[in-house]
Amino acid sequence: MIGNSPLVSIITVVYNGDKTLEQTIQSVINQTYKNIEYIIIDGVSTDSTLDIIKKNESHINYWISEPDNGLYDAMNKGIRMAKGELIGMINSDDWYELNAVELIVEAYNNNSEKRIFHGDRYDILKNGIKRIRKFHPSKLKFLYYGMTYNHPSMFFHKEIYKHKLYNIHLRALSDYEFVLNQYINDKRVFIYIPEAYVNYRLDGVSAQMKKIDSIQEGYISRRNAGFSLFSNFISLVTRISVWVIYKAIKKQV
Repeated sequence: MIGNSPLVSIITVVYNGDKTLEQTIQSVINQTYKNIEYIIIDGVSTDSTLDIIKKNESHINYWISEPDNGLYDAMNKGIRMAKGELIGMINSDDWYELNAVELIVEAYNNNSEKRIFHGDRYDILKNGIKRIRKFHPSKLKFLYYGMTYNHPSMFFHKEIYKHKLYNIHLRALSDYEFVLNQYINDKRVFIYIPEAYVNYRLDGVSAQMKKIDSIQEGYISRRNAGFSLFSNFISLVTRISVWVIYKAIKKQV
């Protein structure tokens, strides 16, 4: 740590992301906060992704291009490489507002006992329009329905990742399992920053999942995070009921 300017590691995971990666990289290297370590993990892209990485190589601390076992395996690789006191993830579909890291460090300096920092995000629709998605504070919704935290907005203290990494056996909801586990262990380490400082395209892996697969991964996530069989059953019934009602309403419209 340099004075009140801790080193912040930012990790970008990418595979064939040449259409959006440049915007992601520029949003990191042009941050108003400068004590940043930037890491890119590429899964052996076959498009021009590596050309983009090499073009920006002078601004990247470490990068690798090698096979992996999916998104969360690549994230874990980056975490193991990271030297920062705080660690954030920005995937190649997404980008930060230029004051994002400054907001996180300010919150950390004012709340040094906290370990998980999160805020709001902008959802980017297919037509390019931004729509704000605020953090939903409902405990019941988070525990029994699904992810209410905006994972792309989250920065974790390095101590968090020393104890647990992402589950590589889940396709899209390992971030939910990870955050849920942290919440159940000690929700006092979370702090909310009421600003949107990350932009999220709505065509990622989780958006492409079939609803039944999402429900199944949600069940596995809660079980792994320590839910009892009864609590997980209540959650499962809730998710399926909401899905059935939604489909019935959609048919009538």
